[in-house]
Amino acid sequence: MNKVSIARCTNYQYNNVEKSVFQCLDEMPEIKRKIKSKTKVLVKVNLLRGNSPEDAITTHPSVVQAIVSYLQEMGCIVIIGDSPGSALNFDEKRLKSVYEITGMVDVATKTGCELNYDTSTIEVVNKAAKNVKSMQIIKVVNDVDFVVSAAKLKTHAMMTYTGAVKNLFGVIPGRTKIDYHLKMNNVDNFAAMLVDICEYVRPVFSIIDAVEGMEGDGPAAGDKRHVGLIFASENPYAVDFAAISTIGLKPEAVPTMIEAKKRAIFSSHWEDIEIKGVQWQEIKIEPFKYPATQSANTLGGLGVKGVPKFIQNFILNNMRPKPVFNYNICISCGLCAESCPPKAINMVNHRPVLNAEKCIRCFCCHELCPEKAVHINRNWLYERLL
Repeated sequence: MNKVSIARCTNYQYNNVEKSVFQCLDEMPEIKRKIKSKTKVLVKVNLLRGNSPEDAITTHPSVVQAIVSYLQEMGCIVIIGDSPGSALNFDEKRLKSVYEITGMVDVATKTGCELNYDTSTIEVVNKAAKNVKSMQIIKVVNDVDFVVSAAKLKTHAMMTYTGAVKNLFGVIPGRTKIDYHLKMNNVDNFAAMLVDICEYVRPVFSIIDAVEGMEGDGPAAGDKRHVGLIFASENPYAVDFAAISTIGLKPEAVPTMIEAKKRAIFSSHWEDIEIKGVQWQEIKIEPFKYPATQSANTLGGLGVKGVPKFIQNFILNNMRPKPVFNYNICISCGLCAESCPPKAINMVNHRPVLNAEKCIRCFCCHELCPEKAVHINRNWLYERLL
């Protein structure tokens, strides 16, 4: 039986957040039996890019501070860290900028915890992995005794949803993320890789900041939605399942949930979860909007069954959503071209131009654009067919 603790938290006022986070973690006494005094713990936050906490793109500093304080009360040495998606060059200068803008420097100042500036990487072996049996990760992951996944509740253009499991993709450094996107260039393979990473890192517990979430075209260009909850669990798949279900998405439409069920890591059944705190049935939230890219790589995710494979392939290859650029707000920074795994975007006269035949629909351009100048275009016939 997997325990998932849910607590209400109406805003990011620190006293409210601390009460909710402490309540969630106190509901799981097993954590204190695992974590001993003087152990090193990495709080792996979601710092997709350098955005203000109010944008609901990154893990809010109040939530991070509460997690750090809880661990420090247990006598832990705490480090906050991530390899931001926007920091293609994983270096100290980029980290400092992202830490400052996202409020992590303030957390470190208030709590006395460390911020990870070690940009060295190591190659690790995961014999139990399905797709990535050796992978390059940021070194700090192996330097600590435990990792905590401190995630943000958001929809995701490629993976439908991002939470505790997807958050751990941030242990992959800088440009190596681009390599992995290119190698795992469809949703199923990418989901398998994310589960491989999660199974290697094995967070001691996971917390999802769902006070303010994001729906629609997340993880960076969607619409902010108030949820008013904190989720926590020792099991990252269980806490994701609870969060996904709470916001009205279908777990069977989320690739990491599908992959975990295939491997018999997690059943995706409510009867295998014990809810602590606020009961799921008590929570009334209008369902989140799916990203426009939903089913960009699979028709099954929306319940389309019995479609012959050759028809599915034709639809996906010719009519599936693709990124388009709004040149009225584009600032010609070139980050979309720089971050494109298959090099399907070229800068022509200081404007990004897409080669649709090379596009693998990873939507990294959409995810990382600092001006939200990349939109998702869906073919009208594709819409009708779905």
